[in-house]
Amino acid sequence: MAIVVVGAVFVDVKGFPEDQYIPTGRNAGKVEIVHGGVGRNVAEDIANIELRPTFVSLVDDTAEGEEVINKLRNHKVNTDYIRRVRDGMGMWLAVFDNMGDIAGSISKRPDLGPICEMLDEKGDEIFRNADSIIMEIDIDKEIVKRVFRYAEKYHKPVYAVVANMSIATQRRDFLQSIDCFVCNQQEAGILFVSDFSDMSPEELCDDLSRRVISAQIPSMVVTMGSRGAVYADMHGDKGVYPAQKVTVRDTTGAGDCFFAALLYQVNLSGGLESLEAAHLDRMIAFANAAGSLATTKKGGVASAPALAEIGRCLTDYNTIDFY
Repeated sequence: MAIVVVGAVFVDVKGFPEDQYIPTGRNAGKVEIVHGGVGRNVAEDIANIELRPTFVSLVDDTAEGEEVINKLRNHKVNTDYIRRVRDGMGMWLAVFDNMGDIAGSISKRPDLGPICEMLDEKGDEIFRNADSIIMEIDIDKEIVKRVFRYAEKYHKPVYAVVANMSIATQRRDFLQSIDCFVCNQQEAGILFVSDFSDMSPEELCDDLSRRVISAQIPSMVVTMGSRGAVYADMHGDKGVYPAQKVTVRDTTGAGDCFFAALLYQVNLSGGLESLEAAHLDRMIAFANAAGSLATTKKGGVASAPALAEIGRCLTDYNTIDFY
């Protein structure tokens, strides 16, 4: 299966407290530096579950950039369309509390303009034989427009994930052109200018269904951390999918891992259209298991589970079999 991922590479700098985290104080702890970026994470996560994605992106023209490329190659990600440019990678600085949740973060976004040039030169070559396309919906608008043009030209489904929802809210019309949009509960609240934080999964599912139909978004999945995920599409189908209970150590990249596992299942199934409820149940149960397992280790993508681990998790929890 040929999946093309279009997105950014970041360097993630993460701080973990040794004692009780004090939001306004100086906290002793550990600092870790890892490769990140939603697009990069998803590409590597997809490779971890035994698909061979192509990643379209940029890296710095430095030793750090080469390290990013080499690591992706080691995971069997096709890196032929990653360009080396000055300041091609962003940086994300985050501090975590004692529960493993993000207490605060700041990001410096890279200039992804050279991706436009690459798509103009090699877009047909990149997308012609793809089964599906994954894109960060909040990357440069001109990149998004080009990806949609190629998707329409070659009749490819587009699935979207988000790094910065504040930017994505300015592109609501783009969401009508994708097959499925995946985000977390907080991001969904930003998108729809509502507070979903106190809603139960059932309440959020009903609310999301109304909003997706009104906005004519083909389909959405909203993750809710330890409470699982909800699904709704513009035809009125919807569902609530509980997560497996695990001991959380680091939530970084769990959403990316969920997304990658969901797309693995979508590609096996040939798309989301005309799926029966039981089939969708299996797909999201698989994604929930992957996302849950990712939180049990530190390290973002380094914590992403392999296909066999996800299968064992589903068996251990007597969840619907995956295939």
